[in-house]
Amino acid sequence: MDKSINECWEQYLEGTLKTSQFLQTVGGIYGRMAESQQVSAFPLPPMQYVNQYTDENVKRGRVPPPPQPMEDTYTMFGNGFTSDDQVIRPLESQGFRRLHPQAYDHKRELKKLNHSILANFLDLLDILIKAPESGKRHEKLEDLNLLFIHMHHLINEFRPHQARETLRVMMELQKKKRDETSEKFQSYLDKVKDLIQASANALPDEFSLDSKVLVKSEILTSEMSDSEQVNGSGDCDQLDRMMCDIVEGM
Repeated sequence: MDKSINECWEQYLEGTLKTSQFLQTVGGIYGRMAESQQVSAFPLPPMQYVNQYTDENVKRGRVPPPPQPMEDTYTMFGNGFTSDDQVIRPLESQGFRRLHPQAYDHKRELKKLNHSILANFLDLLDILIKAPESGKRHEKLEDLNLLFIHMHHLINEFRPHQARETLRVMMELQKKKRDETSEKFQSYLDKVKDLIQASANALPDEFSLDSKVLVKSEILTSEMSDSEQVNGSGDCDQLDRMMCDIVEGM
């Protein structure tokens, strides 16, 4: 791959390769490299673990137990966590000073934080204009940092509510799709029933056939019985002969 890119670059510098051709060739090379290194966002579980969950092993209770939850500390995004930590950790546990009371209204506190951020930002601009080397500049930056941390914390406290609402909307969409599918199936079923009923109504009645055919069939039946009594058996089947006579009479 590298040799091909180097060759394209040399040809581009020599002028034998146009800019559009160079970009297209290099883009194709890097695209193939990305495809070869592509990893699924949801990789398959270990097959040596999955193969043990056969139907027979499940019935006999021979499947391995699920892994135990972690009890030690772990690191995620550069921060240390423990398995017994809360989903939304309080600010005090993270080493930040709380600016709002324990019992508060999220909407009201977010508005107050938004106003405080705007006011501190204007103060910071005023300090940068009048005294950019003043130590108050660092104080305002720390205040803004603390305000943004509090706003981010309050927004994160809505995550469980957001998860519940997302799940509710997802289930409502699934229910709506199933209802629509059921209604379509019912409509198709009604159409099939109507079609079957119409076909049944279009069929002729049992006694609506031509009377001549009925009389002819009765005569042929009597003749067939007489010939069977006299001859016993003929060269042609009497039922076939009767059917042919019925068709010719129609």
